[in-house]
Amino acid sequence: MAISGTVQKTETVPIVSSSDVVLVRQRVRIWTTEMKFSLVEQTKIVTAASELGRNTLEHGGGGSLELALVVNGARQGLRLRFSDKGPGIVDIALAMKDGYTTGSGLGLGLGGSKRLMNEFEIDTKPGDGTTITTIRWK
Repeated sequence: MAISGTVQKTETVPIVSSSDVVLVRQRVRIWTTEMKFSLVEQTKIVTAASELGRNTLEHGGGGSLELALVVNGARQGLRLRFSDKGPGIVDIALAMKDGYTTGSGLGLGLGGSKRLMNEFEIDTKPGDGTTITTIRWK
């Protein structure tokens, strides 16, 4: 699956500390409000962003979030692209399973985030980092 759309606007948020994960949630909330997502949709997107931002920090050693307003035909959406230069994900299928964790969490981050969004793509290479791109369409 190729996540596509024409980018109309972007913003990058660095993720290097736990306070940056809070900033990720705040910026995503602002974008979802400006794009007029419903409150339920806003909550889903912010929840996914929070999980993915935390993963970027804890498992990837930090990185960044690129928010983008994308348009594909008559629809618009919010694309979130989390990137890090960490160790990568060795087994994506295992990492996506509910209950799997390499830390102290519940193991719902990747799979749960995928279910909250409309499109979800992982590009990872062991030893060379991970990029997770996801979109929620209006």
